[in-house]
Amino acid sequence: MSEQQNTTPLLKVDALKKYFSQKGSAAVKAEDSSTMTAGLDESSVGSRAGAGRGTVKAVDGISFTIESGKTLGLVGESGCGKTTVGRTVIGLYRPTAGSVIYKGTDLTKAAGELRLRNRRQMQMIFQDPYASLNPRMTVGDIVGEPIDIHHLAGSKNERTEKIRDLLDLVGLNPEHINRYPHEFSGGQRQRIGIARSLAVEPELIVCDEPVSAVDVSIQAQIVNMLERLQDELGLTYMIIAHDLSMIKYISDYVAVMYLGKIVELVTSENLYKNPQHPYTKALLSAVPIADPVVERRRKRILLEGDVPSPMAPPPGCRFHTRCDRALPVCREKEPPVTDLGGGQWVACHNL
Repeated sequence: MSEQQNTTPLLKVDALKKYFSQKGSAAVKAEDSSTMTAGLDESSVGSRAGAGRGTVKAVDGISFTIESGKTLGLVGESGCGKTTVGRTVIGLYRPTAGSVIYKGTDLTKAAGELRLRNRRQMQMIFQDPYASLNPRMTVGDIVGEPIDIHHLAGSKNERTEKIRDLLDLVGLNPEHINRYPHEFSGGQRQRIGIARSLAVEPELIVCDEPVSAVDVSIQAQIVNMLERLQDELGLTYMIIAHDLSMIKYISDYVAVMYLGKIVELVTSENLYKNPQHPYTKALLSAVPIADPVVERRRKRILLEGDVPSPMAPPPGCRFHTRCDRALPVCREKEPPVTDLGGGQWVACHNL
């Protein structure tokens, strides 16, 4: 599932793995959240973090590409590894294996000035606007910090003007530059986080559940703003989300993840029209439909059992323990990736 487009991609992720080794004797659960590494020994991750007891296989060999100016949506249940993918792609986590190639440069091997220059072009909008902003810093300092780190302003006046322009760009009052995060609502805090990510003029932004922590009445405003910014600034997005209706609206391609693997990669248009993987169909059956008549008539797909532990994933297809279409081969062999044409790839034995 490494090539969605015929053109040269802005980002190419190939066979990416990220394992976390357990610290001490306490069990570690690979939660798909901003705090999932609490209690994990990051320094011990590497060649020793292979297949062994006490190893959380958060991301286990995934591949995809994103073309410049496009949006890839990444969906799946909590704990499937979505956030870990995003954080590994932009360099917050060191990958256990695989490559992250940005504009022809493998960031897993880059160092020094080359790594810093490429890292500047890849930014992240975090899920929790309450935890991702330093409460002791003013909005001006929060947005201005990346400008200082990358030396993007020649004077204090130029720095202030850049910050004010960024606040205005995301729909905030530039006069509030000296206020603190606690003086803003959740939606306004998320806009501050977006302004911070834009401060270094990036090309690629990873949006980790950008609307899940804000009021429903504000979510559409944030999504529409992200689309506007993409059009105006030529941004490329990787959007991590649970909301499939939002993903369909804003994404060009959708990658469906289950227990560290991508099980289906499909165009946004075909996501609803022609889903092929049983897990994708189950996710879509849970999306509410506004029409009550259609809602009552449609068939719900209820998955039995719990998601297996990423510390001991099942052999073969990882979804077979919850799949009502599982074949004997599903319990023995990992399914191959099948190209169905039209920008759709599926990892399933039973097609």
